[in-house]
Amino acid sequence: MKNLTKKKKMGGKKSESNPCELVHVAYSKDRQLPVTPTSMSDQNYQQLDEDLSVESRPKRILSDDSPEPVVDAEPFATYFDEKIPIPEDETHSWFSFRKLWAFTGPGFLMSIAYLDPGNIESDLQSGSVAGFKLLWVLLAATIIGLLLQRLAARLGVVTGLHLAEMCNRQYPKVPRIALWLMVELAIIGSDMQEVIGSAIALNLLSAGVIPLWGGVLITIIDTFFFLFLDKYGLRKLEAFFGFLITVMALTFGYEYIRVSPNQGELLKGMFFPYCKDCGAPQLEQAVGIVGAVIMPHNMYLHSALVKSRDINRANKKEVREANKYFFIESTIALFVSFLINVFVVAVFAESFYGKTNQEVFYECLNKSSPQSNLFPNNTDPLHVDIFKGGVVLGCFFGAPALYIWAVGILAAGQSSTMTGTYSGQFVMEGFLNLKWSRFARVFLTRSIAITPTLLVAIFKDVEHLTGMNDFLNVLQSLQLPFALIPVLTFTSLPSVMSDFANGIGWKIAGGILILVVCSINMYFVVVYVSALGHIAYYVGAAVLSVAYLCFVAYLTWQCLVALGLSFLQCGQTYNLGLTGCPELFILQNMEMENPTSPR
Repeated sequence: MKNLTKKKKMGGKKSESNPCELVHVAYSKDRQLPVTPTSMSDQNYQQLDEDLSVESRPKRILSDDSPEPVVDAEPFATYFDEKIPIPEDETHSWFSFRKLWAFTGPGFLMSIAYLDPGNIESDLQSGSVAGFKLLWVLLAATIIGLLLQRLAARLGVVTGLHLAEMCNRQYPKVPRIALWLMVELAIIGSDMQEVIGSAIALNLLSAGVIPLWGGVLITIIDTFFFLFLDKYGLRKLEAFFGFLITVMALTFGYEYIRVSPNQGELLKGMFFPYCKDCGAPQLEQAVGIVGAVIMPHNMYLHSALVKSRDINRANKKEVREANKYFFIESTIALFVSFLINVFVVAVFAESFYGKTNQEVFYECLNKSSPQSNLFPNNTDPLHVDIFKGGVVLGCFFGAPALYIWAVGILAAGQSSTMTGTYSGQFVMEGFLNLKWSRFARVFLTRSIAITPTLLVAIFKDVEHLTGMNDFLNVLQSLQLPFALIPVLTFTSLPSVMSDFANGIGWKIAGGILILVVCSINMYFVVVYVSALGHIAYYVGAAVLSVAYLCFVAYLTWQCLVALGLSFLQCGQTYNLGLTGCPELFILQNMEMENPTSPR
């Protein structure tokens, strides 16, 4: 290890005037440090760092005003304490079920975000507002989500760094902090939706005995309980998530079988992109589907989860194999989540599309439902949310349908709460290099998410609580560029991804997909703000829009340079990206200002 420190340091030369460029380390094949597969393996990252004594560690070569972040802890520790070994299978060189099973887990944890209460509410509203006509939008959004998740997973597999860590090491200080704040907002918004869903499910299951505010408080306790399950092993934790997904599949599948939707209309809506006689409500619902399916914090989560597998990144064959199996696993996981979403859309499309409030009111009144007053006695089209959805199912198909629906919502809320907390942990550690305890991290995110939700639950009714979902969907839609643009930027850089950088096809397709998704979500935001109908909201939105669009433009500019549009570079610039050996670069640039601090 001492020989390692005697090699030439790889360093970045600061440009004369460059406040807006990504960090670069000058790198050439002549100066590349020799690295053996052993020294590059995941198991030896921490050992390598510990073996470098204070005297032998190379000093920082970047000047004080360089955008290089401070790193004062071992940079490659994942949130989980173990790594899953990948078995050898020489008899099945192209595909092995044993290896697929070893890689199975991260994709299913990632797919939870496609099944959170916000998605379920979007599904049931899609079915009740447009029938089967928007199933093709759900299918397209899921496929787009899969392609974008592929980029996030590849980033983690190839570099050994998840997206937050890469942003921390690549962007200057101000953009880095702004990115962290935006991602934290997305996580908090998602967390609030999950708290709302869990509270509503507990209220339905207890027939109103547990008030909404009581359900909010319960989510504090059960989240701590569930999150400590990973102490029993990563595979057991993944199995628990698999169990929750199975519960959702069985409960929503029961509703699907109970309602028995028209299969011909379902297939037509799924594979024929049309929307006959659709108007503004259906268009807004289509936009809402895309916003609900593709979640910004999920990119950060997935790029971190893949680090839980034991992969030798010095071996291109192993990296290529890991990319293949992770993509297959993600495809299977998102296919399962798509089927569950289809179950929900089909149930409400078959039973409640075209229904009026009056029809539902009398049906619930005849069944002596205590919640019949939720529906006004008028001829307006029925508008449902997670809570009303369970009530109408109970009115039309009996009490079992209501309770089974509530169990499914509870499973969705609990599973997505856990993955949201993991996302927060990865983001905080990656952007800020803070190693908080699990208790501290959960307490912080729970407090931020629960406080406003609890106040609404105490002083308002269920209408206002579920109505928060619209605002939260808008909030998360605004954060999408801050996940999608960086992941495309980094995966397109040969200096970061080496031979696994995006080709021209992926660069073009990825750019188009991100442009389409972000444009759709911006439309969703504009529609929401326009409906507020108050001049103060318009003024506030206009002011925030200027700062927001400037930041998006900055990230877009960096992304375009990474995609190959070098003429957009201004002045004397750095090349983008880390060296071909990012692990050694980070270890050679460890912060030395306080060498006596505990590691």
